[in-house]
Amino acid sequence: MANDFSITPWKVEGTVDYDVFLKDSGISRIDDQLKTRIAKYTGASHFMIRREIYYAHRDLNWLLDQYEKGNPFYIFTGRGPSGGMTIGHLMPFVLAQWLQEKFGVDVYIQMSDEEKYLSKKDPNVTLEDIHKIGYENMLDIVSLGFKQSKTKVFFDTDNAKTLYKNAVRVAKHITFSTVKDAFGFGNDMNIGLIFYTSMQAAPAFLKSVEEHKNVPCLVPLAIDQDVHLRLARDVAPKLGYYKPALIHSKFLPGLDGSSKMSSSDKNNTIYLTDTEEEVRVKINRALTGQQATAELQKKYGGNPDKCVVCQYYKYFFEPDDKKLNGIFEAERNGSMLAGEHKKHLAETINAFLKKHRQKKEIYRKKIDKYIVVD
Repeated sequence: MANDFSITPWKVEGTVDYDVFLKDSGISRIDDQLKTRIAKYTGASHFMIRREIYYAHRDLNWLLDQYEKGNPFYIFTGRGPSGGMTIGHLMPFVLAQWLQEKFGVDVYIQMSDEEKYLSKKDPNVTLEDIHKIGYENMLDIVSLGFKQSKTKVFFDTDNAKTLYKNAVRVAKHITFSTVKDAFGFGNDMNIGLIFYTSMQAAPAFLKSVEEHKNVPCLVPLAIDQDVHLRLARDVAPKLGYYKPALIHSKFLPGLDGSSKMSSSDKNNTIYLTDTEEEVRVKINRALTGQQATAELQKKYGGNPDKCVVCQYYKYFFEPDDKKLNGIFEAERNGSMLAGEHKKHLAETINAFLKKHRQKKEIYRKKIDKYIVVD
């Protein structure tokens, strides 16, 4: 991408311009008409859609056309278990759980343990290590409230029979030069990672294979995963399947204001395992949009669009639009100073994490009911 930022499924560099990415990638903006159409079936659009955090799509109108015709879709999403999950990692699953609840659809969750094993540089990290990480990640995901009877969670290495067979069909239609161009692979890339995009494509057709008929698929994803699903969409018609529809999210910013909260930068990331004190320390270092001194902030106010504290409320921690407007206005008019602002956010995050951990232990007792092995 000929811009001052770079996006791949493994790394995001520079300051992301979401409008440029939309234009260069050929994805469509979720406009007001589409938001209204979604709300027709759900009662109201999800706050992440209303606020254009999920801001773009491929074929979402077509998917809703199919739904209206009585051809319900299913949702496919997933997680590459490289380490502990962050708040940002939860975003596609929060939307997927809401879609499951509102549309009553099935959700397939892929745990791509082999991809993270293949991409790890450390030779001491084993596939078994990745699998253990994935198990904890899986608990974090289903604890968001996924319905057991309508949710399938599967590790790639535990479902070789079904996934591999379909991935092979996909792989026959993807050349090495295509993968090399799409991901920037050099000749030193291991062949397992080159093949992986076929494994990620396979679940986008899996329900169609299982039911012996075409079933529409919707994939909530962050924009860095678009390239994988673009290849899946190219192959789908060649195999006789519908192209998966996609709904794209922006990244939750890092605490320093960087474009993406990165799990490799521990100081600028909120992990689901962070202690209350770790959260407080990290949030106290977060970038705000306030003036240099309290006196100047009271006099001139700040900029909530540049304030990470405000953005965390917008992206995740305040679903009520009226309350969010109040938070933004307090930053804008100078009535909320940085210390108080950060204290409130840290308390909000810690309350969320405490509740999440409690739910996680409840789900730990029944997680095996979600896991599919073939």
